[in-house]
Amino acid sequence: MTGRYFDEFTVGENISHSIRRTVTETDNLMICALTHNPQPLHLDAEYAKGTEFGKIVVNGIFTFGLMVGVSVGDTTLGTLVANLGYDGVVMPSPVFIGDTLHAETTILEKRESKSRPTAGIVVFEHRMLNQRGEVVCKCKRTALMQRKP
Repeated sequence: MTGRYFDEFTVGENISHSIRRTVTETDNLMICALTHNPQPLHLDAEYAKGTEFGKIVVNGIFTFGLMVGVSVGDTTLGTLVANLGYDGVVMPSPVFIGDTLHAETTILEKRESKSRPTAGIVVFEHRMLNQRGEVVCKCKRTALMQRKP
């Protein structure tokens, strides 16, 4: 497994995730269908032309899910006990079809679990950026992580 144990994280550490992804129309259509989201801003090109964006904006749930997903291999793959919560999710800039996204993570906090001696809690700040370096999504993820055996 490529994930890391609680003991292997350092507060203040920055991780640049190597997976990059160009967002496609299919990505956007699929997430809208899977989540039953009929928002015309995400699905109707003619409607979207009349908005301040002038074109379809990608569903933010896709951006959020991709941001967390691409971080897993470098952080929690095989070492996660449970995600305890996601806080402060913000999307300061829109994502458009054709944007290429990449993610970064900073370790904000870590502390031993009071109830589980074989685990600890890590707080990650995940950031998703587009090809221009603009932050398009950010959140804090609190995870209960296995300690090294």
